[in-house]
Amino acid sequence: MDLRDLDRRALAAAAAAVNRVKRADLARPTPCGDWNLGQLLGHMIGHNRGFAAAAAGRPTDPAVWDDLTPPADPRRVFAESVTQVTKAFRDRTLLDRRIEVYGYGTYTAPTVLGMHFVDFLVHAWDVAKSIGADATLDPELSGSAMKIALRWPTDRPSKAFGVMVEPAADAPPGDVLVAYLGRRPDWSPGH
Repeated sequence: MDLRDLDRRALAAAAAAVNRVKRADLARPTPCGDWNLGQLLGHMIGHNRGFAAAAAGRPTDPAVWDDLTPPADPRRVFAESVTQVTKAFRDRTLLDRRIEVYGYGTYTAPTVLGMHFVDFLVHAWDVAKSIGADATLDPELSGSAMKIALRWPTDRPSKAFGVMVEPAADAPPGDVLVAYLGRRPDWSPGH
């Protein structure tokens, strides 16, 4: 599994959803806890910046990781954060290091790449659902993300995930993934 490639593809899916967001959408609810779309985008941008700094070995102010400030220009600011984290993850020595992820602990670089990949793939779904766009996730990416997510603790709810939801028997891989991580696949803004 090429985690860097999977992560780039998840970031591209997230960017495709973010690029459809209009300023008026920022107050919309999301399937991600109690956050509105502006807060979710602030979280995504902050985590890209935090992961980038951590991967580069720089200490990161906890305020960066915890930032939920809605961006004034979501497309531009998200794209800048994607550039930062992608550049940091490309470092050829990355896979030989351990990386501290604020609030969670210190892990091998492959574990951190997996965390980021799953997080951003699911957040791509969150953003698309929030704006009423097609939220179908790539089956290959969803299957790879599920393999990673199955390694994580299942005590729920937790800081990162809600209680697992039972997906439909014939659910596509993306719905199985989001249900496993505590989201209702049939979520809609009015639901």
